[in-house]
Amino acid sequence: MNVLNLIGNTPLVEATRLDAGGCRLFLKLEHQNPGGSIKDRIALSMIEAAERAGQIKKDSLIVEATAGNTGLGLALVAGLKGYRLLIVVPDKMSQEKIFHLRAMGAEIVLTRSDVTKGHPEYYQDRAAEIARRTPGAFYINQFANPANPRAHEETTGPEIWAQMNHDVDAVVAGVGTGGTLTGLSRFFATASPATDIVLADPQGSIVANYVKTGKVSTDVGSWLVEGIGEDFIPPVCDLSRVKKAYIIPDAEAFGVCRTLLKSEGIMAGTSSGTLIAAALRYCREQTQPKRVVTLVCDSGNKYLSKVYNDYWMLDHGFIKRETYGDLRDLISRRHKEHAVATVNADEPVHAAYQRMKLYDVSQLPVLKDGKIVGIVTEEDILLQAYGKPDHFSEPVTAAMEANLVTLPPDAPVAKLKEIFERGLVAIVVDGDEFLGLITRIDLLNWLRRRE
Repeated sequence: MNVLNLIGNTPLVEATRLDAGGCRLFLKLEHQNPGGSIKDRIALSMIEAAERAGQIKKDSLIVEATAGNTGLGLALVAGLKGYRLLIVVPDKMSQEKIFHLRAMGAEIVLTRSDVTKGHPEYYQDRAAEIARRTPGAFYINQFANPANPRAHEETTGPEIWAQMNHDVDAVVAGVGTGGTLTGLSRFFATASPATDIVLADPQGSIVANYVKTGKVSTDVGSWLVEGIGEDFIPPVCDLSRVKKAYIIPDAEAFGVCRTLLKSEGIMAGTSSGTLIAAALRYCREQTQPKRVVTLVCDSGNKYLSKVYNDYWMLDHGFIKRETYGDLRDLISRRHKEHAVATVNADEPVHAAYQRMKLYDVSQLPVLKDGKIVGIVTEEDILLQAYGKPDHFSEPVTAAMEANLVTLPPDAPVAKLKEIFERGLVAIVVDGDEFLGLITRIDLLNWLRRRE
């Protein structure tokens, strides 16, 4: 027995602290699979199907395009079975997933997430091209691989049916490849034809609109939820039994993720937020009690830098906070909220250097008695420390720039452009009180939100 034997047979729990109206909502905890997501199921199914067909052998290179979790599942299965793996991913994929894939030995190729099918940098087209020009490579192609939906028809569906004691009124799923929804749909078509199949789709994707109109739209938007939503209808995707489709904005999905963690203690990924948001909408629309099942597709541990990061949520406008109508609204990390990484004037340069690495910033305000007295940057430390290693033990005041250009909170935004053109960072103070820094990316985020 090895870890592959642990794929599937995941637990199912009832969400009792979410507002499901008069319905009961159950969550299939697919993040309990050994690779951390529902995609472990299709990774095992597709690789074993390729083995049976003689399409791969030991040391073969498997190539795949994925938003992340299929890649992790393939890395798990391929690694244990002795295959090489190359994963092509769009650049909106979380860093946690990329780090995880590399740690498991996968080769990563990043492509653009702002292009659609037919563009050479579209992740699926790029993966297919790499497989074509690489001798002996096998493009596993989850989007057209029949072993993808078969995994859910033969495992996920029967597990839900048994765990729910053969009483399921609706199942809510999303479409990345369409394998989960298709496989569940085929299983319940036989086991329980009265069970509603419900689609949860990110706003910007074309899939829900296709369900409603029967037409493939060319009006494709963008979304930040990972793993579901498409700009085309994948070949393995069968939407014929979808009873209802919901379009879920990113803000709603991310809000549900955070609520789920606080209320149910379940840290779910962003696609799960979309699914659960749609399930809650469906539940609240019902006039009779129903038993509804949806999926926790993967773990929120992969999104700590995104949906569970207050500052990322603020930068994207998903968290609202007190506004002032002045420059304070552009400060993403306010000093009074203890959100700014700083260094005290009596600390050594080494402390500033370590704090820059820890918080991934290139400059630090230097404070004395709560007031800003300087700014220390990577460049300041480098110029002083080059050829002088003992500089790291000197007071940070020896490295800082003390000739500061500050702005009051009521200064016009145009002043920021002048400061940035001089290569400086904008320091906002109210009298002697340090309020925070405004960086170029803060200004860009503010301009984007206004647009």
